[in-house]
Amino acid sequence: MYVELLTRAADDPGDIVAETLGRRTGTGFMLAMLATMHRLVLEGRAPELAAHYPTAGGTEDPLEAWPAFRDVLIENAAEVRDGLTDPPQTNEVGRAAPLVGGLLTVAGATGLPIRLLEIGSSAGLNLRADHFRLLHESGSFGPESPVVLADAWRGLPPVDAPLAVTERRGCDPNPLDVASADARRRLLSYVWPDQTARVERLRAAFEVAARVPAAVVRAGAAEFLDGLAPKRGVATVVWHSTMRAYLSPDEGARVDHHIEKAGAAATADAPVAHLSFEGRDASRLDSAQVVALRLWPGGERAILGEGPSHGLPTTWY
Repeated sequence: MYVELLTRAADDPGDIVAETLGRRTGTGFMLAMLATMHRLVLEGRAPELAAHYPTAGGTEDPLEAWPAFRDVLIENAAEVRDGLTDPPQTNEVGRAAPLVGGLLTVAGATGLPIRLLEIGSSAGLNLRADHFRLLHESGSFGPESPVVLADAWRGLPPVDAPLAVTERRGCDPNPLDVASADARRRLLSYVWPDQTARVERLRAAFEVAARVPAAVVRAGAAEFLDGLAPKRGVATVVWHSTMRAYLSPDEGARVDHHIEKAGAAATADAPVAHLSFEGRDASRLDSAQVVALRLWPGGERAILGEGPSHGLPTTWY
């Protein structure tokens, strides 16, 4: 649907999308524009366009949405332009596939429960990843859950490792409270409207979040990790996915410094891990990403697997 809309926008003689964006063509601006339009639909403010959006119960062909999309964009150009400053909130539940596999690797190597810290958490849905059910070619992993990730893994991480998460904390510059209907709409607005499987698992993750507590504070990544230290009896895991490209070089360097300082203080009974799912060049958004792990004591970097940016399926090496 979005390919069709953006193709039609590029061919539009009125150049309405380009005018609304102010000639800003970066991926983040495109995501923000599409998400703001999607929010108008989800709020019931664009009924003719909503008829083409499956997320709003629309039954008309999503590939025929352009005329209505263009009209709504013209009518709401100022609001859409304001929305361009909002950071993307793609709290993609499919990224639980690389996260859970990485946590199993840490649990298997250390024999300890997990203290999970996430930077760039959005609403913190993936802080509950161990409460999702992952299907794979050999069966399934995880408890019964509203969230079922089909075709989650190709090959297997160490599924026999005892996985227990004892602490879940995260940060985001603009955290969303998943208990809020407005926040849930915002999260849905960043999902492609015609990708129904993604929509269903996001809504299912709202159910899990309602019963599994996790704290997400308003803070930048480096601020959140300042003072990070190992903790005896647990493996401290710092995790992030598809967010490093949004950090400035300075903040990225401070994040690395905090993690490495904590790693240098790690011991066998207080290990520290840095687990990420990012592009091979983490400073850029990429459609193909790798699961990378550094585990201290030691701190050697290992690539555990790879997958598309939304995490499914993750292929383990």
